[in-house]
Amino acid sequence: MAKIAIISDTDSSLPQPMAAEYGIRQVPISIHFEGESFITGLDIDDRQLFEKVDQLNRLPSTSAPSPADFIGAFEAAFAEGAEAIVCVCVSSLVSSTYSSAVAACEHFPGREIRVIDSLNLSMAEGFMALAAAEMAANHASTAEIATHVGALGKQMHTFALLSTLKYLALSGRVGKFVAGLADTFNIKPILMVKDGRLDLLEKIRTRKKAVERLMTLLAAAVGDKKIERLAVIHVNDLQGAAEMETLLRARFACPEKIVVAEFTPGLSVHAGSGVVGVVIQTD
Repeated sequence: MAKIAIISDTDSSLPQPMAAEYGIRQVPISIHFEGESFITGLDIDDRQLFEKVDQLNRLPSTSAPSPADFIGAFEAAFAEGAEAIVCVCVSSLVSSTYSSAVAACEHFPGREIRVIDSLNLSMAEGFMALAAAEMAANHASTAEIATHVGALGKQMHTFALLSTLKYLALSGRVGKFVAGLADTFNIKPILMVKDGRLDLLEKIRTRKKAVERLMTLLAAAVGDKKIERLAVIHVNDLQGAAEMETLLRARFACPEKIVVAEFTPGLSVHAGSGVVGVVIQTD
């Protein structure tokens, strides 16, 4: 059976130690501040990102990996002995990462490379990459991996709770007046991933009520299904993530290991500091 390398991108929110444990190579998203460029996972993280945002009072731009970036990742994987590659990418509806990976395949005629549009983001995409790595380790074929991982995307449920609309106002997605009112009246928006995009779902007054509503939404998403994997994601709020993990364990039949991960700059720039979210993979 061919040795299959698994490649993803940093919008998967996979912690670097976990990616290394599973042998997953991550192609990074770039962040650009007024002529300066930074590489996610190399010279910028969520803390450094929002230190700059708050200092400059403006958001940076982001750029997806280029085809050349994927060519480099594919070449490195083949050089290390891979005979085939499965590449799991952030949703094509929020990033050109997937199209870059597909374009890179043209540089390798005759080589077996499967690129999967996860139609997810953050640890939902990360869990899909982990599943691909587990199947590759168990000698599954690229076709089997692609089929299973593609279907797995529909078993992902991602919700996030914003602490403020300040950063959405900086992005222009909401007006500054509206953001100011929301903060004044302690309104906490809930986001969810739907149809490949991260969308505003509801606005709830007070964090306590928003967290309770989040639990209700998660319970509806899970239903009577088993939770196979679970992650708590956050942007500069490790304490909030720990509190969320405690609450989840009290409310749900959780797997023994809950992954706690940073959202990572390519995504957190669009949601803002203080976000705490949950990603659940059901059976």
